[in-house]
Amino acid sequence: MRWDRQRAGAAGEPALLGLSGLVRSVRSPEFSGVTFHEVHARSVLNKVPEASRVPFRWTVNPYRGCSHACAYCLAGDTPILLADGRTKPLADLRVGDRVYGTRLENGYRRYVPARVLAQWTTQKPAYRITLQDGTCLTASGDHRFLTNRGWKYVTGDQAGAGRRPHLTTGNKLMGVGRFAVPAPESAGYRLGYLAGLGAGRGVLDAEAAARADAFAESADGAPSEGETLPIAPGDDWLRGFLAGLFDADGSHSRGVLRMPVAKPQVLEAAVLALKRHGFDHAVERSNRSGPLRVLRLIGGLPERLRFFHTTDPAVTRKRTIDGVAIKSAARLGVVSIEPVGEQELVDITTDTGDFIADGVVSHNCFARNTHTYLDFDAGEDFDSQVVVKVNAPEVLAAQVRRRSWAREHVAMGTNTDPYQRAEGKYELMPGIIKALAGSGTPFSILTKGTVLARDLPLLRAVAADVPVGLGVSIALLGRDLQRRLEPGTPSPQARLELVRKARDAGLPCGVFVAPVLPGLTDSADALDQLLAQIRDAGATGVTVIPLHLRPGAREWFGRWLSSHHPELVPRYRQLYARGSYVDVGYRRWLSARVTPLLRRHGLDRRSGGEERGVPGDEEAGWPDGTMPGRRGESVPAQGDQLTLL
Repeated sequence: MRWDRQRAGAAGEPALLGLSGLVRSVRSPEFSGVTFHEVHARSVLNKVPEASRVPFRWTVNPYRGCSHACAYCLAGDTPILLADGRTKPLADLRVGDRVYGTRLENGYRRYVPARVLAQWTTQKPAYRITLQDGTCLTASGDHRFLTNRGWKYVTGDQAGAGRRPHLTTGNKLMGVGRFAVPAPESAGYRLGYLAGLGAGRGVLDAEAAARADAFAESADGAPSEGETLPIAPGDDWLRGFLAGLFDADGSHSRGVLRMPVAKPQVLEAAVLALKRHGFDHAVERSNRSGPLRVLRLIGGLPERLRFFHTTDPAVTRKRTIDGVAIKSAARLGVVSIEPVGEQELVDITTDTGDFIADGVVSHNCFARNTHTYLDFDAGEDFDSQVVVKVNAPEVLAAQVRRRSWAREHVAMGTNTDPYQRAEGKYELMPGIIKALAGSGTPFSILTKGTVLARDLPLLRAVAADVPVGLGVSIALLGRDLQRRLEPGTPSPQARLELVRKARDAGLPCGVFVAPVLPGLTDSADALDQLLAQIRDAGATGVTVIPLHLRPGAREWFGRWLSSHHPELVPRYRQLYARGSYVDVGYRRWLSARVTPLLRRHGLDRRSGGEERGVPGDEEAGWPDGTMPGRRGESVPAQGDQLTLL
């Protein structure tokens, strides 16, 4: 499909009324610059042309085009609010982690748990946003935050093509304001926690009991019998004391945090601890008769979160803020927006479409890719016009139920990545996997997207019934080159972790070291380090593939190479003078370089016993684990390369 003659007007808006099965064209705020054309497909199974030299005859591609890159991100050290009430730096989040997002309910936006679907990094010009309460956020100009007047980008223009809602001084962001920085655990904190826990009156939760056991084993000295308040308690001891007292008897419900206290000396210690750490509070009489008093925290959700982050209680259920409305008197007016140069930035995708970044509501972000896969225009059309077969699971299920279906191997990821960013939004793959497995159809998946980790439990379950193959492409380890070449794809380390998770789930997973770039990633040292990490991740097999430059990708890569490595342009012209495939002499050279490295790391033989070569040579094969054959079976690639660039 081509899009050249389907543009309307000078603005270049897509006008695809003739697209078969078109349901609607959507411009989602999460995917700036990308239009999703949601279609009802009549068929999902695609037959591979006879001329293609690949070991399968059928493919399934739920997407045409790709949303696989990133442009809108935050600094990696930005603290993100987790669903257990704690925080974690953005760069440390992983697929499957639970965080807080928001959802509109009955006219109010409320905090709700959310799941991380993807995480990635990029290099972008960054801006520092400073708020009245001292919060400082570093984000790209395309990042969006929730204000009291709706979502706004960090930067924008008042008129012209760059016009969009953007932050200005005086705008107020929504949230509670910057999070307290948790102090590191110390011996004083552990002793204070044990003292606070011992001052309680109730039965301990399992989490509190487990922490107490761990602290008692590591404590330099347990509290003396009856001792509650040292002569001169330090800040860490007082933090731990509050955490222990809260875990023992405290409660957090209906927007109120309370701690009942019976003994005067315990009350004295708790009040001192609250004052020392700047918490406003009230001491109230209990409804019951006797000396029982109740400490109540004042200041709303911002102070309750500050209490959790400052003291770090162990009991998760007491830290929840599920359903709490996003409203506070925090001073979150924008004071300044300053450019701070190009920086490494990080972003995540969640199933609510947002997350809480250092106390303010931040939007999920996606962006346009410059890679070319199908026969869309080289560059813009591919990554800005994405066709989504929204009924793919249902149509596929009907097709594979037919008597004529011979249950042949179906390959996914051979044209467009089924686990690209958009999969986090549309979630088509679980239904596709169930349709194939339910009909007894073996299948394989090739991806560079860590969203696959979401479906590993499902893949493990269906692998008991049908053969399943998994493949991950990892081109290099160097982050600087990876950011420039694949600006929005998951990092090499994240992909290695995906291989490790797949193997831990009991699934086969081969790795394509692809594409190897002449003069950039083909040094013996670079290949040696990459193969060592692939081995450590537990990959079932490895195949090394030199760069192929088909029409479209050739033009895009040529522009990239001229911009970043002009000194290599003459060499590439020579190596690719005959067409899409690199010169046979280079393939032989690369094979000679790779063979001893594969042998060194125990990756040099397929299960059939043949020595592995480099695709493009007749003896080459796909890595073990990528094809859904019999266990241990390796399938020849016969020279063709999947579209990995």
